[in-house]
Amino acid sequence: MSEPIFIAQSEEQALYLLPKMANRHGLIAGATGTGKTVTLQTLAEGFSARGVPVFMADVKGDLAGLSQPGGANPKVIARVKELGLTDFKGEAAPVVFWDVFGEQGHPVRATVSEMGPLLLGRLLDLNDTQEGVLNMVFRIADESGMLLLDLKDLRAMMQFVADNADQFRTQYGNVSAASVGAIQRNLLQLETQGADKFFGEPALDLDDLIQTDAKGRGVINILAAEKLMQQSPKVYATFLLWLLSELFERLPEIGDPEKPKLVFFFDEAHLLFAEIEPAVEQKVEQMVRLIRSKGVGVYFVSQNPLDIPDVVLGQLGNRVQHALRAFTPRDQKAVQAAAQTFRQNPKLDVETALTQLAVGEALVSLLDENGTPQIVERAKIVPPRSQIGAITPEQRAQIIQSSTLFGHYEKAVDRESAFEKLQERAGRKTVAADAPPPIPGASVPAEAKPSFFAQVLGTAESALQPTIGPRGGRYDSMATTMMKSAVRAAGSQVGRQLIRGVLGGLLGGSSGRR
Repeated sequence: MSEPIFIAQSEEQALYLLPKMANRHGLIAGATGTGKTVTLQTLAEGFSARGVPVFMADVKGDLAGLSQPGGANPKVIARVKELGLTDFKGEAAPVVFWDVFGEQGHPVRATVSEMGPLLLGRLLDLNDTQEGVLNMVFRIADESGMLLLDLKDLRAMMQFVADNADQFRTQYGNVSAASVGAIQRNLLQLETQGADKFFGEPALDLDDLIQTDAKGRGVINILAAEKLMQQSPKVYATFLLWLLSELFERLPEIGDPEKPKLVFFFDEAHLLFAEIEPAVEQKVEQMVRLIRSKGVGVYFVSQNPLDIPDVVLGQLGNRVQHALRAFTPRDQKAVQAAAQTFRQNPKLDVETALTQLAVGEALVSLLDENGTPQIVERAKIVPPRSQIGAITPEQRAQIIQSSTLFGHYEKAVDRESAFEKLQERAGRKTVAADAPPPIPGASVPAEAKPSFFAQVLGTAESALQPTIGPRGGRYDSMATTMMKSAVRAAGSQVGRQLIRGVLGGLLGGSSGRR
């Protein structure tokens, strides 16, 4: 059994997070500047030391300190003495840096097909009609064998479907030109925000997130998200949601393990649930409810627990609540609501304590060995053993280049996909349209000669061609004249029987069924 993680110290007892209960998910909440980042570091170190890989996003640039030994910070030294930690020493954790832009870590990519129409529709702010068109485009691409890897593939496929809307209308429904135009404009806007660097190959291999180092410590994967948050918060939230959904869909069921297979920290969680569509919210609720059986613990990090929908909040068993502000009536209601989410402690006025907590203090309620939430305690968070704060560009570069993954994700791959295939198809049509007429008497290669069936159809077509007189007049051919006579004959009963007999013979009917 894995050793419990020492999280905080109250006046009465030490508070431990049990690894066996870590996949029951959790919440870390609190106003800006109350100590959430330190709590994140302490938790990540604890999981890593027990061989559990971690994924977390660094939205402010200060979680990178996990890669360096700490302990020299005066506030850390003071907290160590206050809690009486005798075996405390600075220690770095094994870290891998990732970055959508490929500047502060290994490039992280996904293909358009992997993202899927549901999440991509959310990313593009599409309405119901536009989402319907996008779903149609994905379906046509799948059935046509067209790979959608990057944004240029999707744009080319959108254009192809729009140009051939009449061919797809019967099977798939209407393709609105206005909807296609709106999607194309939103794709262009998404590209200007840098999302084009996210879509492509090599796509992220989830196995690369679930690694341990030579000492058996879980690797802490840190997504450098500072630039991404500034340019496009929605891309950030949708990327994390996609990653979570990929873990949910690909990892096998393992029940309740002794420790998680991976712990996933979803920072700035309010961005995920802000103006969330019902279909996406249902997907999140389903994942949070079921992903624990796949050995994944999900910890939402937000300023206020009310940022999380009640259905999701009810699934988060381990809680660390830092101070909340109560300057306005709305803030006061939020404090009251947050206080009611804890299992009450008769010795503690939770609502009052929420506004009085100092930096590095929190209200903590963790699951016991039976999965029951313990009564809430006011406690001081254990300081991290790694460095608190940012690292230098030289330190980051050295970690990136020494990683076993270096070189694999750095080189983008652009293999044949929808864009190239559609360009090739358009090129063939252009060549066929510009081909010179055949030279009389020239030999024709066997493979270029028309089939017997095509020759018969060509002969029948030429027989129906009208005759052009010397002054440009058009006269029916003999075959056309005979056909018109047959049509007139069909007006009589004998004629109708004759025509039915001819059609019956062509369609395989028997005279006995007339």
